[in-house]
Amino acid sequence: MTKKPASGTHSGTNAATRFVTSGRNPQTFHGFVNPPVVHASTVLYPTVDDYIARRGRYTYGRRGTPTSEALASALAEIEGTQCAGVALLPSGLAAASLALQSALRAGDHALITDNVYGPTRHFCDTVLGRCGVTVSYFDPMIGGNISALIQPSTRVVYLESPGSLTFEVQDVPAIAAAAHARNATVLMDNTWASPLYFRALEMGVDLAIQSGSKYIGGHSDLMLGVVAANAATWQQLSATVFSMGLCVGPDDMYLGLRGLRTMAVRLAQHYQAGLTVAHWFAQRPEVAQVLHPAFESCPGHAIWKRDFTGASGLFSIVLKPAPEAAVHAFIDALTLFGIGASWGGFESLVIPFDCHDVRSATTWSPKGPTIRFHIGLEDVADLIADLERGFAALAAAR
Repeated sequence: MTKKPASGTHSGTNAATRFVTSGRNPQTFHGFVNPPVVHASTVLYPTVDDYIARRGRYTYGRRGTPTSEALASALAEIEGTQCAGVALLPSGLAAASLALQSALRAGDHALITDNVYGPTRHFCDTVLGRCGVTVSYFDPMIGGNISALIQPSTRVVYLESPGSLTFEVQDVPAIAAAAHARNATVLMDNTWASPLYFRALEMGVDLAIQSGSKYIGGHSDLMLGVVAANAATWQQLSATVFSMGLCVGPDDMYLGLRGLRTMAVRLAQHYQAGLTVAHWFAQRPEVAQVLHPAFESCPGHAIWKRDFTGASGLFSIVLKPAPEAAVHAFIDALTLFGIGASWGGFESLVIPFDCHDVRSATTWSPKGPTIRFHIGLEDVADLIADLERGFAALAAAR
């Protein structure tokens, strides 16, 4: 974890440039473009007095290395001027759970969006309960009306916009204003858009969470979580990370740095390819609805147009009624789409899903089977040809 430097070296440049230049100082590392991968635990001190006073830039591997400092400072600069520091965690779920723990204590109440990532919901329903925290879920489209749900003991409002299965876009500024008026801290999972396309801290979020395993890494080969904090939450977040003894392996930090340099370029391609495939789906007779924030039919589309500057490659579709065997035949016939639960890598992915069992404040009632797609970096024409083969298999299985 790293506190943000007093001033960013590239604060006047645009976002795409910051993804390439932030957190880099070749002069520090003898002219090499990338910082070294430091495998470290013990740090030696020249004298006993130095050890007792903990003098020195680095004190222990878990407390920071040149590798972690480079990644965290780069991420902090990308988040913008509202960022006071960034904590690095071993996974996206670790980032979400740690952020919640840093903002809550026994006797508190947390409001969690009903479209929250499933493992985060499980953490809220199990670990937080054992810690004496009560949890309630709310309609992601509630907006400023969330004020009616805030209790005297409410300390956290947790958002995910858009939801990573059903893609409701939340009115983050309105929810944040209502929460702050009642002294609640606002947390948000911003993995889908990243700070490239949604400036979470500038929109009123106090703790912005990303699964770095996804677009930051970009190659489906690392586990990483990120929490960016504003000035009001940074001290407690960093203290909680230290107390929990959490850290990221140096090789995963290096992969995160490597992925960060091409993230803006990759996301632009995911964005455009995803839109192309989503519009193709919208013309298919087998598809009842496309759940993509750029579509007017998607809940919160107007908010997406107002607050976001782009989209990623992740979206869902609702098929017209079809037997489960036919849906499975459609997915099994695809050769360029892997069947996998993650996303954000270079490869295209697909999964079927059903939200009936993971909603409590809202009712999930689609018109037919639901499938989520991540559009990777393959040629779009090839992906569409693959999807056509899938629909042929669906028709044959009916």
